[in-house]
Amino acid sequence: MLKPVTTDIEALKIIDDRLRWLSAWTIHHANHIRENTDGLKVGGHQASCASMTSIMTALYFHALGPNDRVAVKPHAGPVLHAVHYLLGSQSRESLENFRGFGGAQSYPSRTKDSIPVDFSTGSVGLGVAITLFSSIVQDYLTAHGLMNEQDRGRFVALVGDAELDEGNIYEALIEGSKHDVRNLWWIIDYNRQSLDATTADRMFGRFDEIFASCGWRVQTLKYGKLQQAAFAEKGGAELQRWIDEASNADYAALTYLGGKAWRDRLLADAPKSKPILDRRSDDELQRLMTNLAGHDIESMIEAFDRCDDDQPTLFIAYTIKGFGLPFAGHKDNHSGLMNPTQMAAWREAMGVAEGKEWERLEGVGENARPGVDTVLERSRIAREKRPRSFGQLEVPAIPTPAGDEQSTQAAFGRILLDLAKSGGSLADRIVTTSPDVTVSTNLGAWVNQRGLFRREEIADVFAREKIASAQKWSSANRGQHIELGIAENNLFLMLAAAGLAGDQFGARLAPVGTLYDPFIARGLDALNYACYQDARFILVATPSGLTLGPEGGAHQSINPPLIALGQPGIRHYEPAFADELAAMMELAFKLIDNPDGESTYLRLSTRNVRQVSREDDEWRDGALKGGYWLCTPADGAEAAIVAMGAVMPEALAAWEELRDDIPGLGLLSVTSPDLLHRGWSASQASRWAGGGEPSHVERLLSKLGRGAGLVTIADASPASLSWLGGVLGQRVAPLGVERFGQTGNLADLFAAYRLDGAAITEAAAEILLQNG
Repeated sequence: MLKPVTTDIEALKIIDDRLRWLSAWTIHHANHIRENTDGLKVGGHQASCASMTSIMTALYFHALGPNDRVAVKPHAGPVLHAVHYLLGSQSRESLENFRGFGGAQSYPSRTKDSIPVDFSTGSVGLGVAITLFSSIVQDYLTAHGLMNEQDRGRFVALVGDAELDEGNIYEALIEGSKHDVRNLWWIIDYNRQSLDATTADRMFGRFDEIFASCGWRVQTLKYGKLQQAAFAEKGGAELQRWIDEASNADYAALTYLGGKAWRDRLLADAPKSKPILDRRSDDELQRLMTNLAGHDIESMIEAFDRCDDDQPTLFIAYTIKGFGLPFAGHKDNHSGLMNPTQMAAWREAMGVAEGKEWERLEGVGENARPGVDTVLERSRIAREKRPRSFGQLEVPAIPTPAGDEQSTQAAFGRILLDLAKSGGSLADRIVTTSPDVTVSTNLGAWVNQRGLFRREEIADVFAREKIASAQKWSSANRGQHIELGIAENNLFLMLAAAGLAGDQFGARLAPVGTLYDPFIARGLDALNYACYQDARFILVATPSGLTLGPEGGAHQSINPPLIALGQPGIRHYEPAFADELAAMMELAFKLIDNPDGESTYLRLSTRNVRQVSREDDEWRDGALKGGYWLCTPADGAEAAIVAMGAVMPEALAAWEELRDDIPGLGLLSVTSPDLLHRGWSASQASRWAGGGEPSHVERLLSKLGRGAGLVTIADASPASLSWLGGVLGQRVAPLGVERFGQTGNLADLFAAYRLDGAAITEAAAEILLQNG
């Protein structure tokens, strides 16, 4: 029987063992016990979990407060589930169904897991960086009176050492330095092994320099208490020297080989350490050499306690990958799984009776249990999933900016300027951000009115010196624009953090981020990450397409509508006219604050377009659903032009030219191929299930004859619209951009890339000939 627990440290050591057991058993059960109906490997990361249990024990059961938020490294997800299982907020059923449908997720998920998950992780590096931007959002909310000072917390990222190869971490680190980020801990699980091999030795001598240069405090936690005591013995200096000089690969291999291997190597390389070796058995020597600080509860608690302030801190916690498991230290252990024989032996060593593997405190003696229960009950972390908060934004009607001829990009800027000037609760909740393209994406006027956000006040030197400038930007803690450097990953992570403000802090923001449309791809992983967490924001991508003209080349986007077509959690709109944009922005703000809503991507253009006159508002509902007839076809018409966005003038001109030759010719304005496709797909699925109504796009196209032809045109990949032929089996002649652009005026470019009236006429003629 275990001796009575008299200290919290002893109780925490028991909890550490329980987390290591439960996380490993959860993975083992999924792979070796639960029925596998499809034969696919279930997987899991027992070794990655084992290297983290001591760190997470000290963090969750000692250091964290109720307002602190944590991004857990992806492969330690089972440890997070085990934490909540011990606290009673995770069910056995969910653990038994780990990586099964509806069970505990492979990696922590805000939306899919039943336990409170602060940040989804899975795409390595992004869960680390978002904690930095969430800290900035917390500062923003506090400065704007949307959050009480006492509700503030710390943001913690548990980082796998191999994650530090991800460049987005350093982009975020630089941005955090610019914004004087605070209340941030990044804890590196330095087990010195990645998926394929041991990690390089050289870099960890540089991380302290990199982080310190950005204003961080660096705490290197290398030696556990056993090692520290041994260093004070005769031969201790020699032992410490050898440990410090040992390569990562050597340390891992010797850990796997065990006590005798340690003894032989140390006698050969560090003979002066012999007195220490002589006083210890092989098992004791193994315990000593693997007693790194990251597995020493007391060392971790001391480190956390001495850093209890708001300075950003990097903890480099030395650990052993697979600590305590049969394959600890083996270079292939990343996806390694204990086999049933190994698990049975380990279960016995852990004091767990067969058949009681799921018992929360199995193996904990009666004398020890009260102390363990006390520590568990005292944990201050959120035990239940936080309710999502909606209905905080009052969205007024957004009028159309005046002007007979205007671009959608200019209209966007005027809409935001009008909101800034008129004030109101929506304007006060809007926070804008941009990666150093604020002016060129028409956010400048908004910033002139609302200012830049900084915790410290920074005067506009040009204004103070009376130097004429269109931008009158001063920085203060009441500003509403967060300016970023040129790093699209940072833009999307900032939008993700601001878009989760309602969930994380109870105060919903209306984030609006702008960038050049072609550079969505540079931050696509972070955009997907934001959508996966159901962060709510408006993404304005402008300028776009060949209509950039003289910009040429890679600045002329081609595939973003296709990206949007396949991206869950965000809807794509591409308006041609300012009134369409006003309606879309009004809806987009409402979708941010709607339980069933989503984010919105607006693809805009710098091309000035003559605005159409409207007889009524009947177009509006269709535009918000993805399309409407700008020129209604005759019933059973044999052809229609289908156009999207900035090429609408060419489509209108072609319609005027062809309508006498093609009786009943229609002109369909597609405002969102994304929504049209979603509706069509959902309608099909509903019909296959025995019900359902025709989708919006089916109703639109049914006005044409069954054999009608469609000429589709977009300043984007023709595949953005060519799929429309599959809706009712109508023939399609797709026009669009399939090659990288070049510089030139619009007439030359549209002719070269077949986006002009002549191309539409030729395509229509070909369709009619084929139909004939």
